[in-house]
Amino acid sequence: MNASPEALVAAADRLLSCEPGTVNTLAPGLRARAAAVLLRMALDQALDAYWQRVTPSMTRIGKHRMLCLEWYAGHDTARRCRTTWSALSAACHYRTYELPPAPAEIHTRLLEVTALLAALRGGPDRASVTAAGDS
Repeated sequence: MNASPEALVAAADRLLSCEPGTVNTLAPGLRARAAAVLLRMALDQALDAYWQRVTPSMTRIGKHRMLCLEWYAGHDTARRCRTTWSALSAACHYRTYELPPAPAEIHTRLLEVTALLAALRGGPDRASVTAAGDS
């Protein structure tokens, strides 16, 4: 699949929004879980694109992308990325003993992913990169 992060977010939004008069064959929890998968894919692609611009060697290992993000994108953006990615990962996994994620919860994550896409599109935070270079 070669969709842009924005296209994935738009697809997740369509899954979450129930237009009046349409028949949905999928349960709300299933649609929310599918939207969470799309949102996590969008966030992963945005992180890949960010690191490809900043330093291409960081795209090799996913764990390092998240750990080093604070030094390049700033503390707030890195924290929001970790929190959102973790919440989406938890929502993506099916567990027989848990209820599926609520559409409202995933819609909140959709808004956060949209904000993170804009933050990551902007490039590295100059203050963070300067501070990392001074250490």
